[in-house]
Amino acid sequence: MILALACVLVGAWVVGELADEVMEGTTQRFDEWAVQHLRSPQDPRQSIGPAWFEAMWTDLTSLGSASVLALVTLACAGYLLMSRHYRTLVVLAAVVGGGVILTFAMKAFFDRPRPEYAAHVPYVVTASFPSGHSMLSAVVYMALAVLLARTSSALRFQVYFISCGLIVTLLVGFSRVYLGVHYPTDVLAGWSAGLTWAALCWLVVYCLQKAGVIERPDTQDGTDAPPEGTG
Repeated sequence: MILALACVLVGAWVVGELADEVMEGTTQRFDEWAVQHLRSPQDPRQSIGPAWFEAMWTDLTSLGSASVLALVTLACAGYLLMSRHYRTLVVLAAVVGGGVILTFAMKAFFDRPRPEYAAHVPYVVTASFPSGHSMLSAVVYMALAVLLARTSSALRFQVYFISCGLIVTLLVGFSRVYLGVHYPTDVLAGWSAGLTWAALCWLVVYCLQKAGVIERPDTQDGTDAPPEGTG
């Protein structure tokens, strides 16, 4: 709980500091420098590297798209439904729904223009700060990882869920800068805000489980159960 609370406080502070610096324009020079160094000198509309490398990151960035995130959420909701974690399912809906609302509210408030290289991308229609793909990936993948981790008492499953969520979140965020549709500070703010929300949700779920409001972690999930005859 102390670690999660620290994540919430630090994450909120980072988002506030980044927002303040971005609004003042002090990060613009660094942001443009970073994005430019990931563009091809011959054709700035293209990212550096071979075509297959850019295609790979285009595929990875789709993991943060609304359609993919919706499918992942529904798949995890199906798991919670089958495992009879009904109240955790309600929490999942509140976590993801709240994260989506928070993301678009922040975009509308800051209304930062996209990098010039995003002009040729037809599906880019929202503001730049924070990165929606990065933030929603952190919200969905990390929140799902936290909720799924809390359904198991086995440490190996908890570490696995959290690691998968973190890796996917990082890959999606980097892809947004590499493809030139976001500045680095957009992604950092998205990560920070999303992870803050996920950590806050973990605290809420933990407290609700302690209070018996929602289901506690399973105690019989594989080899972690004590063998017969050991007492």
